[in-house]
Amino acid sequence: MHKILVVEDESVIRAALRRLLERNGYEISEAGSVQEAEKEHTLSDFDLVISDLRLPGAPGTDLIRKAGDVPVLIMTSYASLRSAVDSMRMGAVDYIAKPFDHGDMVSAVQRIIADHPTGRTEERTAPAAPANSSTGIVGNCPAIRTLFEHIERMAPTDSTVLVLGETGTGKELVARNVHQNSLRADKILISVNCAAIPDTLIESELFGYEKGAFTGAHASRMGLIEAADGGTLFLDEIGELPMEAQARLLRFIQEGEIRRIGSVQSRKVNVRLICATHRNLQSLSAEGLFRQDLFYRINVLRLSLPPLRERGKDILHLAERMLQTQTERLGKPMMRLSPRAIQAITTYQWPGNVRELEHAIERAVILSDGEEIDNDALGIDLELVNINRIRGQQGSGASHASTSHTSNDPLEDLSLEDYFQRFVLEHQDSMSETELAQKLGVSRKCLWERRQRFGIPRNKNNLSTRGKMTAIDGK
Repeated sequence: MHKILVVEDESVIRAALRRLLERNGYEISEAGSVQEAEKEHTLSDFDLVISDLRLPGAPGTDLIRKAGDVPVLIMTSYASLRSAVDSMRMGAVDYIAKPFDHGDMVSAVQRIIADHPTGRTEERTAPAAPANSSTGIVGNCPAIRTLFEHIERMAPTDSTVLVLGETGTGKELVARNVHQNSLRADKILISVNCAAIPDTLIESELFGYEKGAFTGAHASRMGLIEAADGGTLFLDEIGELPMEAQARLLRFIQEGEIRRIGSVQSRKVNVRLICATHRNLQSLSAEGLFRQDLFYRINVLRLSLPPLRERGKDILHLAERMLQTQTERLGKPMMRLSPRAIQAITTYQWPGNVRELEHAIERAVILSDGEEIDNDALGIDLELVNINRIRGQQGSGASHASTSHTSNDPLEDLSLEDYFQRFVLEHQDSMSETELAQKLGVSRKCLWERRQRFGIPRNKNNLSTRGKMTAIDGK
């Protein structure tokens, strides 16, 4: 079990962190200050130190030097975000702003411990199965293999990279791997979620401001672009940037310089830019919602991430790898996926992509007591998935048969239960019960139960009618 030291002077936050991390399978120790952490604990005994930035006595950043090879994650309030960036320059592995989302904290802890194994971690754990390529991204489908090749070629350059993909496909992971395989790997990587910062603050966060530039600007502050000087800046969800910030960003890309709000002087910066979005920037540009000149500037090198539903056998491979990770993290015996769970995982559409799969596996491991995980624990109704799949195939067939680009197929407006009733009523004269069940992806028993529930009597003449038709055809 991984050991984590939480250094936080507010007992309420410290207790909440203990509960959160213990629920996720970590062994937690606590301290209220840097001095207490040194006095009561041996820092080298831990896999990770999580410390508040501002502590009584010495600041949390003092632990960076004292902890040696043990990574230190700094917690900071939103107002002191600049200080957190400075702490990363001092050697902190990462920072997280308070108040933080519980999922974000757990994800950060998992990533840091995986990326920074200490000596005691290596003694306790067996080597992880190697990930494909040097990226740490798991997968072997053609689209992922192409992604590996493109990362390998693009990473050593300083050209701007645009990462495209649906929400939950792993765009930030790709950005981190581009940075880690670049010539700036030993420099800082700053990640900014443009959708998470209010429009009124985004410019001051990116570009910084001078003292007195606006009400409340009591001191000058460095912007995130300036803080990333020499390293890499990752702008996630760049499609959410307001137009005013887009104009300033365009100048930074064109001239390699920024000007703090309220300043008359420009500053030269050397930053490698990586952007990501789940939106179609070209369409937004055509609609006047995203600057066309900015789109052309960031669309230099492009990496496309496929949705999980299009990754074939990668889906099951990812699920099994996540299952191994979660059982180890939660201290549970190794589990396996049941045949029905495998069928559910490989047929479900996963609209939330890899993130949704990861959460489903985590939930299933927590809720399952035995050695086998069934589809119910994953939260996937296999029968509805199969009916929806058949429905989609029917709709697809109808659309291919149509000569028009628009479709008024009434099947599209039916609920799954309505579709079930309609399918049975329309096909029971030409299919046996076994064939109906197979087409709907359910068992004969389930078909019978649903007939009872919906009040659809079985047509006893359908088999004899088919026999007569076969005999007539035979003549």
